[in-house]
Amino acid sequence: MTAAITENLAPIAVTERIEAMDVLRGFALLGILLMNLEGFVGPVMASGTGLDPALTGMDRTVDLLVYVLVQGKFYTLFSLLFGMGFAVMSQRAEQAGRPFAGVYWRRGLVLLTFGVFHGVFIWAGDILVMYALCSFLLLALRPLPPRWCVWLGLAAYTVPIGLMYLMGAMGSLLGGTEGWDKFVAEAGAKMQALIESERVAYGSGTYAEATWQRLKSTVMALSNITMFGFVVICMFLLGAWFVRSGAIVRPRDFPRLYAGLRWVALPVGLVAMLGSVALAPTMDGVTFDLRTSTAFALQMLANLLMCLGYVAWMVRALDTPAWRRPLGWLAPAGRMALTNYLMQSLVCTCIFYGYGLGYFEQLPRAWQPVFGLALFGLQVLVSHLWLSRFRFGPMEWLWRSATYLKPQPLKLRAG
Repeated sequence: MTAAITENLAPIAVTERIEAMDVLRGFALLGILLMNLEGFVGPVMASGTGLDPALTGMDRTVDLLVYVLVQGKFYTLFSLLFGMGFAVMSQRAEQAGRPFAGVYWRRGLVLLTFGVFHGVFIWAGDILVMYALCSFLLLALRPLPPRWCVWLGLAAYTVPIGLMYLMGAMGSLLGGTEGWDKFVAEAGAKMQALIESERVAYGSGTYAEATWQRLKSTVMALSNITMFGFVVICMFLLGAWFVRSGAIVRPRDFPRLYAGLRWVALPVGLVAMLGSVALAPTMDGVTFDLRTSTAFALQMLANLLMCLGYVAWMVRALDTPAWRRPLGWLAPAGRMALTNYLMQSLVCTCIFYGYGLGYFEQLPRAWQPVFGLALFGLQVLVSHLWLSRFRFGPMEWLWRSATYLKPQPLKLRAG
């Protein structure tokens, strides 16, 4: 690469940003925090499995609301936005005649480094590693026509559903046999042992003990890439379509799409999610039968439809004068999404883990959303103050500087 080409490489300027994407990132950050709090307060591997049968009263009500309205809907939204960001970078590189593949590889490798550091040294519920690994495949799919992105993405989304139905069919057919029952019992014992080791390491262990446990839990979580990697790829491709088709930049040109997402996709998704809860309110990850597989399929359908429905309502609200300004407050938090995501993990582990303030498993479920809203409100305020002086968040600056192989200007120029 010549020096002239290297000089042409640069991140997107503030004035070139798409406001709707920044607002959606801020909204996704709130949802991610509300979803992850269960895994901050208690064992990571015990979170996200549906209703906790031990909860009663308001704790159970809040657990249900978070599971139905939040769980699974916001990591898909984050994935959708990642795909949008990829398409924006790709389009602007093509328009400017700049090389793209090398920059994008470095961007993904830096994100992978952040994810490994986050998962091992801060919190084992990291999503960045999966995003980084899947992002390399996204580059190979870059030449696809926009419509193919949609169909290939939806096809990828059906893969984990098909795998779960395969496991469910095996469980229904083989349940009661010695071999299958032994397999299920061993898998359940391993999962329970992992949860208990997290409870000890995070609740009362030293930082070194917690770090060793995070390493083991992160490796275990990465085994799920064969299932949820397909979901991430789907949302990446759908996000790329939203940009390449113009749907996110010119939403008024797509009235039928957004009306369908608001009035059909979201209600159907909500009904599917309630059906999933009715079939299997708790999914322990080791019970396999057709009933559980159907509940999983309904949950997956709900995650996709409700995520897209949320996007449509947010886009609609941004086109309304009464909502545009208040929602605009989320944009700075969205511009600092990486910094805020990592900061959520750092703050929460320092508060709840034994090597911090030690409030592990002590914050009632009913109070977790209250805590989350307060922390996110503080992040929004800090993001506004930071971006009044600087062009990027701290981690965004580091990410860009490493991607473009030179320190990026950080301070805003006067005037």
